[in-house]
Order: sequence, then C-alpha cells, then structure tokens
Amino acid sequence: MSEHYFSEKPQSKSSPNQLNYRLRDKNYTFTSDVGVFSKKEIDFGTRILIEAFTPPGIPGDILDLGCGYGPIGITVADLLLERRVYMADVNERALALAKTNAEHNNVTNVEFVKSDQFSGLNDHQFAAVITNPPIRAGKKVVHGMLEGSKDKLHKGGELWVVIQKKQGAPSAIQKMEDIFGNCETVARSKGYYVLRSIKD
Repeated sequence: MSEHYFSEKPQSKSSPNQLNYRLRDKNYTFTSDVGVFSKKEIDFGTRILIEAFTPPGIPGDILDLGCGYGPIGITVADLLLERRVYMADVNERALALAKTNAEHNNVTNVEFVKSDQFSGLNDHQFAAVITNPPIRAGKKVVHGMLEGSKDKLHKGGELWVVIQKKQGAPSAIQKMEDIFGNCETVARSKGYYVLRSIKD
C-alpha cells in the first residue's frame, strides 16, 4: 500500500524542503518533508483559510486539527498571542516538523498533540477548530472530523474548514448544516470554499 500524509509513521526517506511565505502580512519560514501534506508548497486552500480566519467571539484555546508541518496553527498562534493553539496530527513526522517550525518562527503559545482525529485530546474543549481536512483519507474520515468538532467546541465556538468544490464542498456544507444548524461560506476562490459553523 502506498504511503499517505495521514500515515502515523512515514517510512519514506527524509528530504527536508524550506518554504518561505508571507501570511497575514508577516514573513514565515517553514521546513516541510516527504511523507507530509503539501511538501513542496503551502497549498492554496491552506493559504486562503489562514487569510480568511477571524478570531472566535468567545475566549479559549484553538485547535489546528491535522496540522501537518504547521502553517495554520503557527500563523494563528502568532496572530493571537493571548490564546493557546493546540496542533494535532496523527503523522509523527509532521508533528516534529510543526514543533521545529514553531521554534524557528519564535511562536511559543502552542501545544503539540499526537492525535488520530480527536483521540489524543481527551476532554479538552476549544473556542475554534480549524482544519484543512485530509481529503485523501476519504469522506467518512472528513465527515467524522466535522461531526467530532461539535463536542470539542465550547458554546459559541466555531468550526473553520477549507475544502474544494470538486473534493466535496457541497456535501461538507450540507453536513455542517446538519450538525450545527448553520454554515457560512466565508471565502471562495479558485474552487476552494472556506466554511464556518458556530455551535449555539
């Protein structure tokens, strides 16, 4: 079976790659690697999610679910220094890179958790869950992440998701409507949708 970026322990030979990006009007440097999502660049969906995100209206920690090598969680943590951002991924190589990238960019208000979806997060609840979900893991996994987010959010907490139309945005919108009773398209570009639902 071929290896995916949602493999727990990537076996492919490490070949680090340095990426320089300007996100939210600030320059960042990230190290990526084989065996993690979007190793050659920060993918467009991640970038529009970062740019569209606004802080939740309630206090509390934030979760970057499926953080990869960390661009979403690191940028959000740097933007919201008064909050703690939890960065969770099942992929051990991705988590190690995220930790290195946070240190390299001098972002300290972060926690790293090995977690298959929400399995490693215990009873922790959040003001926001942000995710660029692993589409290749299949619809069942993606929709499971959407469903599981509701229990992980405080009342008034927000789920932020980016997904391409051709990779299931319409069904994700319907699923979020079913779960939360609301779903707003916050941004849309090049077939990507940034979606937000609020837990009432």
